[in-house]
Formats: sequence, C-alpha cells, structure tokens
Amino acid sequence: MPELHMSLEPHGDSVVVSIQGELDVVSKQRFEDCLSEAAEQGDQVILDLSRVDFMDTTALAVIVGHWRRLVAAGGTFRIAGARYRYVKALWITGLADRLPMYDSVDEALADESSGAASDPGASQPD
Repeated sequence: MPELHMSLEPHGDSVVVSIQGELDVVSKQRFEDCLSEAAEQGDQVILDLSRVDFMDTTALAVIVGHWRRLVAAGGTFRIAGARYRYVKALWITGLADRLPMYDSVDEALADESSGAASDPGASQPD
C-alpha cells in the first residue's frame, strides 16, 4: 500500500494542506482530521492535490463537506493542482463551477491575496 503524506503549512492568512499519495476510504479519517486541523489554524484553506496518485468519491465527499463548512463560517476553501480525472465528479455535478480550483498553489495564493470576493466559492454552498 503506498504511503500517504499530509502536511500543513501557513502562508500569510492561508493554510496550505499538501497531500501526497492515495485518498480513499482507507485514508478518509486521516484526511478528515487533517482538513479539520487546517480549518482550526485559519479560515482560508488551500488544498494542494498536485501529488495525489489516486482519489475516490469518498475523498471528494470529505472535500465538499469541509468546503461547505468553511464557506458557511465565512472562510474560503480552494483546490490547487487537482487532476481532472480525480475531480471529474465535481464537474459532472456542477460543484466545480462553485468550488474555486487553480492550477497551482501559487495561483491560489495570488488570488487569495487579491481579495477576490467574486469568485464562485465566495457564495454560500447549497
């Protein structure tokens, strides 16, 4: 079984959560705990998925749940570096149009610092 590595790194007002490995039903609780810890550290979370080798719908459900909670509390949740094949379900359901996604952490941080409140993730999720 491939190793899963998760790290939290503060970047100004944001907390970047970097994931390396596979996100699935086996790693669900660890992933959930990691995102909860990030939200405790700040209300602006960037999830870096650029080094994720596999992600199932269980992981997507965790992401959507944390996004909804953070936005409802007045924060932001952004995804960086996600490969289409892993977030395809977000596109199919239309959530990708509302959950801010960026090609890289640097792009997400740049948008965060610009204070863009008109992005799709700034609205309340259903």
